Amino acid sequence: MQVDSPDKIRNITLAGHADTGKTTIASALLYASGAVNRMQRVEDGNTTTDFDAQEIERSNSIGLAPCFVAWRKHKINVIDAPGSGMFEIEARAGVRATDTMVLVVNAVSGVEVATERMWKFAETLDQPVWLHVNKMDRENADIDRVIAALTKYFGQTVVPIHYPIGKEQGFEGVVDLINGRAYRYTVDGDGKSEPSDPPAELADGIEEWRNRLIESIAENDDELMERYFEEGTLSEEDLRTGLQAAVRQRQLFPVSLGSAAHGIGTSHFLDAVVDFLPSPIDRGNFPATDVGGEPLELSTTSDEPVSALVFKTLNDPFSGKISILRVVSGDLPSDSIQWNSRAEESEKIGQLLHLQGKQGSPTPKLITGDIGGIAKLKHTLSGDTICAKERPIKCGWFEIRPPAISFALEPKSKGDEEKISDALHRMMEEDLGLQSGRDAQTHEFLLSGAGQLHVELAIAKMRSRFKVDVILHPPKVPYRETIRRPADGHGRHKKQTGGRGQFADCSIKMEPIRDGKEFEFVDQIFGGSIPQGFRPAVEKGIQEARLRGFLAGYPVSEFRVRLLDGQYHDVDSSEMAFKIAGSLAFKDAMAKAAPTLLEPIMSVEIRTSEEFMGDVMGDLSQRRGKPLGMEAEDDRQIIKATVPMSEMLDYAPALRSMTQGRSSFTMEFSHYEDVPKQIQAKIIEAAKKDDDG
Repeated sequence: MQVDSPDKIRNITLAGHADTGKTTIASALLYASGAVNRMQRVEDGNTTTDFDAQEIERSNSIGLAPCFVAWRKHKINVIDAPGSGMFEIEARAGVRATDTMVLVVNAVSGVEVATERMWKFAETLDQPVWLHVNKMDRENADIDRVIAALTKYFGQTVVPIHYPIGKEQGFEGVVDLINGRAYRYTVDGDGKSEPSDPPAELADGIEEWRNRLIESIAENDDELMERYFEEGTLSEEDLRTGLQAAVRQRQLFPVSLGSAAHGIGTSHFLDAVVDFLPSPIDRGNFPATDVGGEPLELSTTSDEPVSALVFKTLNDPFSGKISILRVVSGDLPSDSIQWNSRAEESEKIGQLLHLQGKQGSPTPKLITGDIGGIAKLKHTLSGDTICAKERPIKCGWFEIRPPAISFALEPKSKGDEEKISDALHRMMEEDLGLQSGRDAQTHEFLLSGAGQLHVELAIAKMRSRFKVDVILHPPKVPYRETIRRPADGHGRHKKQTGGRGQFADCSIKMEPIRDGKEFEFVDQIFGGSIPQGFRPAVEKGIQEARLRGFLAGYPVSEFRVRLLDGQYHDVDSSEMAFKIAGSLAFKDAMAKAAPTLLEPIMSVEIRTSEEFMGDVMGDLSQRRGKPLGMEAEDDRQIIKATVPMSEMLDYAPALRSMTQGRSSFTMEFSHYEDVPKQIQAKIIEAAKKDDDG
């Protein structure tokens, strides 16, 4: 669908906790608007916005997906976002690219973890929020309880605009509190209804809720407040204009009701999107910076130079790479050359697409404020800005949280390394929450994500989409070894097997250093006891030996070696012989230098609520954590601590279980410390068993 003006566009993201019915709502909107000819259902695996094989298999969204509906000569772009906390980056990308977040709430469960988290994210963007309570037909659905919870968490500015007709399985429609009319929906679930008089038995409840709505709207406009005092009420027109302004300025957060699976409330919801939610023009300037990082006033109008934010990348095995973008300023034409400001490369814009899920219909251009797709961009990733080369800019994005958990990957079949690398590259283009790379010390190839399920889903995608399989292991902890006191070492390599022999002799002194250096080699030989050409071989032998370790096979670090003396033979000495002698001297000195194990210590920051503080602190203590302090941030507590990495490998699922999924954490490497003796003994014993095995 092509519209000719940004004021005919509405961009919304369906966000909220898992199992609130966001994908079903998207399907109901498509059906009610005539975009599809039958109601698509998650359980049937045929929805437009859950098209990935893993989504269909698990009946759960794992990535955001776009669709659009035509309604009252407007184009409504809908982003269906996943609700699981492991895929929150996807939801945030959708919210960043659109103009209103529709926060979907389960009528049974009420306010859940993702409800709070996504509310806070919209707040950081100063973005309008519309609340939609879905699944009103379910057993134990209780709108009074849900409204009370929404008000408790988000304040008195939460205000219902619908009153329910019936409850649980008897839910059949809503009363519009603005025009006072009732809308009962047909049993075939097509989302359509005709207005009628409200049921007389609901009059008291309707009046109470309508008065609350009128007062809330009047309080946000001096002129309407004056009229309300004079007349005791407000007209329908006043309510519409007042609510529209209050929503766009984040003064009020309306609550609509529905049951998407049965089409109840669908057409009314679409009307509300057109009537009350902001167009790209209403939202005003989109945040942006110039290439130097200075803020820009980026007007969302067609006569500006073009700029567009790419907020999602799809890698389809058949159609290839599709970049999903929101045009922020200007009009973006097909078959044009634009500029990627991050990569500093030109991009050929081929055929532009209006997207229904991953299916596209060609369009000659995307106007300001519209959302669509482009196939086969070479340099562009999610978060990038496509713009006019004469005005290189970067559209506002958001900070990507670091992964919470890592696993080591091992190819199931030999020779698959290149296939795995290519598959991971394409999946990381698609999923910003994934990271991969080789650990410099353990040499393991690591895949990191927001949780174990996140990583397992990535592996399942790799298997089904790219036909390559891997084995997952917990990552090795990169322990180190070091010494605690100086020691002398002697290495002598002598071998005579007939003909030319091998001979080298060296004496060294090892001493601990604590200046951040891993290893330092100092040549202190005076004279020619070891010729100059053989001395680097001694260092090389020590380097190779230290990387193999002494106690448990971990690299030895934070020490200095002084090469003091040695002997050589004119015929039998060689670089190889001195390498061997160097490694023997290293082992001799290590045995006398009080070797010990070091473990990586992580700096950990945990965000939780007051009710879970005791459990979190107790658990940290059991993990050998050392609290560094606590501070309050809004209604959250931030705990800072240092914890050994070995104790944090299973922390993500443990924290989720301990706090009902209502806490998060970040961690980064801090420093190395001595491993406690009793734990050190177990690590050394395990290493010996591995060697024997």
